[in-house]
Amino acid sequence: MIIIPGPASYDLGMKVAKLLGEKLVPVEFKYFPDGESYVRYTEDVDGEDVVIVQTTSPPQDTHLIQLLLLINAAKDLGARYITAVVPYLAYSRQDKKFRPGEAVSLKTVIRLIEAAGANKFVTVDVHNVEALKEFKIPFVDLSAMYVLGEYAKSCGFGGAFSLAPDEFASSRAKVVDDVLGGGYGWLKKERDRVTGEISVAKKVFDVQGRDVVVVDDIISTGGTMVAATKLLREQKARKIMVMCTHPLLIGGAKEKIIRAGADSIVGTDCVPSDVSIVSIAPVIAEYLRKGSRGA
Repeated sequence: MIIIPGPASYDLGMKVAKLLGEKLVPVEFKYFPDGESYVRYTEDVDGEDVVIVQTTSPPQDTHLIQLLLLINAAKDLGARYITAVVPYLAYSRQDKKFRPGEAVSLKTVIRLIEAAGANKFVTVDVHNVEALKEFKIPFVDLSAMYVLGEYAKSCGFGGAFSLAPDEFASSRAKVVDDVLGGGYGWLKKERDRVTGEISVAKKVFDVQGRDVVVVDDIISTGGTMVAATKLLREQKARKIMVMCTHPLLIGGAKEKIIRAGADSIVGTDCVPSDVSIVSIAPVIAEYLRKGSRGA
């Protein structure tokens, strides 16, 4: 097995290779003056099982094109089997038509990954795993929730209440609660399809004087986490840790969440950021170590 760290996930790819004890093959990459991406394999991959680690966080289009170039180049160079490890899958939230006439962006991205030559697709906490059934190749959705829970526990949040921002994400909060053991619940959230504005229904939780972990797959503009944090502060929660797998943190989201009353924000290195404290490398490495081709 050869690990290829893409330009968007170089550090993560290095960690995965080190944990597995497998060969790391860096790629040469640059940008042309007009902004186009260039990638080149620096070593032969003919006949090899290749694992490409490349997230597609912002700038999504650039990182997605780099991923496709890496997959297709490996195929052209004779790689025997290509596993695309994409910790954050861009366009995954547009997995159906919410309004008439919309493009189903995720479906297009899936077709591109297949056409480039991937034999298997691996991601982490995709927004809706059912949408991955569009793939005609084997796919796997790993979870960061257990390692996030372990990190929270190491920070003194054992026994904390775990809160999901909506019922759809309640299964994530349950996994964190399996580690922390303080119970879990979820909010009722509604999003305006046109403006994207979030509204959260008032719910009462048994959090007075208690620590709380608020957990979700993605924090983008932070509207959901701001609303959840404010509600918890109103209900006299003691300490609030906001956690997610994919800390996009667009448009000052981090500052907004802290101002709303969160004590800390923690994400994983699925998306590199200044809050990406928890590494997903052990989860990816464990899967690759145990996984077999086509599984």
